[in-house]
Parts: sequence; structure tokens; C-alpha cells
Amino acid sequence: MKTKLVLLALVLLALASPIFAQGTAGTAAAGGTNWVAITSGFAMAIASGMCGLAQAKAAAAAAEGMGRNPGAAPAIRFALLLSLVLIESLALYTLVIIFVKVV
Repeated sequence: MKTKLVLLALVLLALASPIFAQGTAGTAAAGGTNWVAITSGFAMAIASGMCGLAQAKAAAAAAEGMGRNPGAAPAIRFALLLSLVLIESLALYTLVIIFVKVV
């Protein structure tokens, strides 16, 4: 019985979602707040901050690994550079998405 009520509530919420979407297309053009631009700034800030933390953790782990095993330094350095490139690409993808959505 409880499962049927939960499923019924989910169906009603899914069917009611178009009601909440109406009338929001021209609010930014009519002098309303441009929420896409505002949230894009927050998204870029969060992505850049998390990328910075991830890069710092990767560099610290690589430095520790090279300090413990100097013979493996070239392999560790290659893995570090590859991981830094992939981490930085997250911020660049976020920036590209922001340009597509805002401009």
C-alpha cells in the first residue's frame, strides 16, 4: 500500500512539472534576473576551486612518491602530468559550457 502511494506521488509530481515551467522563457529579456549568468559564475568558482584542490593533492602525492622511490620518478612524473592535464580540462570544459549557455 505504501509503495503504491509513493509511486502515485511520483507520477503526480512528474505530470505537474510542466505547470512550473510556463512563463519563464522571457523573464531575463524583459528585465528580470539572468540566473544563468549568476549560476555560471558560481559554477566556474566551484570548478576552479575543486580543480585547485585536486591539483594540489596530486602534486603532493607525486612528490611523496618520488621521495619514497626516486627510481620511479620518471613514471610518477608522467602520471602526474597526465592527471594535471585531465584535472585542468574539467575547468576548461566548465568554461566552455558557460560560454555556450551565457553568450
